Amino acid sequence: MPATASPPAPARHVAVLPYDLHAPAVARRIAERWLKATEPADHVDDAVLVVSELVTNAVRHTHDSCRLTLTVEEGHLDIAVADHSEDLPDMRVHTSGDERGGFGMDIVCQLGGQVTVVPAIGGKTVHVLLELES
Repeated sequence: MPATASPPAPARHVAVLPYDLHAPAVARRIAERWLKATEPADHVDDAVLVVSELVTNAVRHTHDSCRLTLTVEEGHLDIAVADHSEDLPDMRVHTSGDERGGFGMDIVCQLGGQVTVVPAIGGKTVHVLLELES
């Protein structure tokens, strides 16, 4: 029998970000560098924007560290941010933001991301799945 090739292992990068107002900027730099080394550059800007929005939400709505996980597999990028708040994000479409925000998840959805929230005891993980192949 001929040997069948196993599918390629997913590429994954994990970063724990301490609670800090600079965490979104740090997450953007981490994501940009890793994605440029892993994927075609034409998808990096959208992915970095999603990372920024998710980490900003984690910093804004919690007072603890968060974990960023980037996984590339079979033409998709899963961006996951786990935090220590059991409060689920507001997924309703907003017509306008206020001075405190309100655009983040709208932006993520407009970029074509499939959003999944996985609640857990003591926190949650927000996943955004982006298609990398046009």
